[in-house]
Amino acid sequence: MTDAELILEAKKARKHAYVPYSHFQVGAALLTKSGRIYHGCNIENAAYTPTNCAERTAFFKAIYDGEREFDKIAVVGGAEGTDGDELCSPCGVCRQVMMEFCDPETFQIILANGKDKYIRRSLKEMLPFGFGPENLK
Repeated sequence: MTDAELILEAKKARKHAYVPYSHFQVGAALLTKSGRIYHGCNIENAAYTPTNCAERTAFFKAIYDGEREFDKIAVVGGAEGTDGDELCSPCGVCRQVMMEFCDPETFQIILANGKDKYIRRSLKEMLPFGFGPENLK
């Protein structure tokens, strides 16, 4: 699957976001090594702390289905009513979840604005001193 195709999937996921407080919709599309795509959107909560990001929503759905090997994730975010006008980066908590399940050297994160601009970075570039399962061996 190309980066552009995965970005389109993230744009679709973004439409499902529940964002009555921030009005900032984020969609994620996670590609597994087996070729499956898992979609996620951000889901806000009035108490703020229970809010869940799009990236973690996608990962948790995949983990529940038994997936444990991942190739890349595309993330598209922006204000409600827009196509996602800015590059949207995963938060630190999402990066840490990625570190749990992904090889930081090879797992790719695609940040897209929902139009024509995107960048691709490895998890290691996005979380240079990440703490993961290897640190506990």
